[in-house]
Amino acid sequence: MKHMSKYCQVLGIHAGKGNTVSHSHRKTRRRFEPNLQRKRYFVPSLGRRVTLTLTPRGMKTIDRHGIDAVIARLIANGEIRP
Repeated sequence: MKHMSKYCQVLGIHAGKGNTVSHSHRKTRRRFEPNLQRKRYFVPSLGRRVTLTLTPRGMKTIDRHGIDAVIARLIANGEIRP
């Protein structure tokens, strides 16, 4: 299992870096956090529920490809245990 601070388990999206720019154009560093949601899915091939940390785009990916295909890829990558 990967242990990064905050990231989408399906797409790998994590926080980006940038600047906050004031009216006078002073720049201070900031983080752009992804919109992460914790969502539980029932996986028929495993016969159990799996909790994933996802972005809404990751949820759309699961809707398109199916939870079994996405979970199979996550297991192959070592992201979750079977």
